[in-house]
Amino acid sequence: MIVATAGHIDHGKTRLVKALTGVDTDRLPEERARGISIDLGFAHAGAVSFIDVPGHEKFIRNMLAGVCGIDASLLVVAADDGVMPQTLEHLHILDLLEVRRGAAVLTKTDVVPPARVEAVAAEVRHALEGTSLEGIPLFPVSAQTGDGLPALQDWLREAAMEPFTPADAGHGFRMPVDRAFTVAGSGTVVTGTVASGAVAVGDHLVISPAGRAVRVRGVQVQGRPAERALPAQRCALNLSGVGAEQVGRGDWVLHADAHAPTHRIDVRLKLLPSEEHALEHWTPVHLHLGTADVLARIAVPGEGRVAPGASSLVQLVLEKPVAALHGDRFVVRDQAARRTLGGGVVLDPFAPKRKRRAGLRDAELEAMARATPAQILTGLLEIAEGGVDLQAVRRMLNLTAERAAAVQREAQAVPLGKDHPVAISRAAADLLAARVVSALCEFHAAHPQATGMEGAALRRAVAPQLPAAAFQAFVREQANRGAVILSNDLARLREHEATANAEDERLWRRVQHQLARAGVRAPLLTELAGTLGVKEHVLRDFLHRKSRTGEVLRVTPDRFCLRETLARLAATAAQVAQRTDDGFFSAAQFRDAIGTGRGLAIHYLEFFDRLGLTQRFGDRRRTGKDFASQLGAAEPLPSQEGSIPG
Repeated sequence: MIVATAGHIDHGKTRLVKALTGVDTDRLPEERARGISIDLGFAHAGAVSFIDVPGHEKFIRNMLAGVCGIDASLLVVAADDGVMPQTLEHLHILDLLEVRRGAAVLTKTDVVPPARVEAVAAEVRHALEGTSLEGIPLFPVSAQTGDGLPALQDWLREAAMEPFTPADAGHGFRMPVDRAFTVAGSGTVVTGTVASGAVAVGDHLVISPAGRAVRVRGVQVQGRPAERALPAQRCALNLSGVGAEQVGRGDWVLHADAHAPTHRIDVRLKLLPSEEHALEHWTPVHLHLGTADVLARIAVPGEGRVAPGASSLVQLVLEKPVAALHGDRFVVRDQAARRTLGGGVVLDPFAPKRKRRAGLRDAELEAMARATPAQILTGLLEIAEGGVDLQAVRRMLNLTAERAAAVQREAQAVPLGKDHPVAISRAAADLLAARVVSALCEFHAAHPQATGMEGAALRRAVAPQLPAAAFQAFVREQANRGAVILSNDLARLREHEATANAEDERLWRRVQHQLARAGVRAPLLTELAGTLGVKEHVLRDFLHRKSRTGEVLRVTPDRFCLRETLARLAATAAQVAQRTDDGFFSAAQFRDAIGTGRGLAIHYLEFFDRLGLTQRFGDRRRTGKDFASQLGAAEPLPSQEGSIPG
């Protein structure tokens, strides 16, 4: 359990930690000389790790870095002073960060009468009202005499023993860096509190937002060597690939998939009720997120202001990038860094620059404010006009691949595409399938001679807002299910025939008769047009349309052949290959087997090469794919059809 102190300067935070752990957390010479804490101090006692924060108003930046990711807080108030300005500011910060576990500790009880202790206890309880820490236990103690410490120690032990189930199971590793230094013989070491995921020796990680790749050489948890560190543990990582001067407070060490620096984040911000004035649009602030302190501007939509005590959706435009992700808590302070203004939670860490329709964007952000990843994805699917980018959602929520897949199943998302999948809801997929069928019905009725509807036109008709690649994936899936027939980029209903009209049917019967009669000696297009008494361009257009049905196929630009005939030719080629010792055959052997001239035989073989039914090696060929899967089953030509005409 990670416990941070909080409270006004000189209220005994450091002395309290020493009384509980035996460790003086004031490690800097300046701290010991001045008698005040300047930077963060660290100590351990059993299962509890303590972070001692400075209480002076000048060092709030350091205090904020210390309370990032803690489990509980000890709000320390001296019994002689009572509640002071930094007591309240620290309490406001804990409230904004939604720290819900902790205890109030009244120190220096040995220097005041009991009545004063009771009065200060009442002050503290009043200050806690309405905050995330309201109702926490209160312990009067004296670090000098030890009075009250056993009761506080018992509470800490019991709190540390409470079952802990990380709420971030299935998330990638992230840890905000609060210290970086060099250890002789080991190299660079960074420390922090693990925010999510797990880290182990040998892991390859990234320093963000700089993007520097590192490798974990060693891990320590609570000051002891370990093979791995888990969420909410104090952790020290020995890293290779980075110098101590290249990493520091404000950086994150994280899994490569979580590295996505951002300059613009959409958040829900609450302005403290104690503020005297509303927060105006474009107000400059200090953003404290993780251990980082970054200058930012607040873009307030609508009326352009946030009233004291109010909560609003705003956008933070940052002076430099941070490694923010969904769900990160933050605090904002005024431009001069003199007071805390408010804080909140990150909803969309990758906020768009351009304005979207206000209602749609608000709905997106409200969906992102839901409690679980599955609820968030479900909400986004309900309102997404162009589908939901699954990779963007996984990155925003910092999900592992396994957790992302489980979330998609729970949300009943229908992914479309592989390289960059977009998802729609199951209801939207069912509706889209029905609209595709309806659009194709209308198209076939209007264009009975057309083989099918082009993919781009179909998308414009039924789902113009869906990305082209996603729509193509959807139509392919419909084709796999047999709902539609897809040929190249043309979609049609299974029952549709492109030549299903009386005139074309009559022409097809005549063409089919002539091609069947010609057999393997398929005539050129000009010859066939002359025989049928049809203009060549009319016949060419008809055969191109008919070839999309697969009943007739184009062997060369000027020669078409029935599929059944081509299947028998392919079967004959396979038979010729089987009769050779090595499975290879020549064009001459195939010519002799089918009984045509050499030129036509080679045209057939080149056609089979294109289909992958034969493979050419120099002047010889061997069979490739099974011809039956593409042309249908057939018997080889009988030997009498193989005689060459005189």
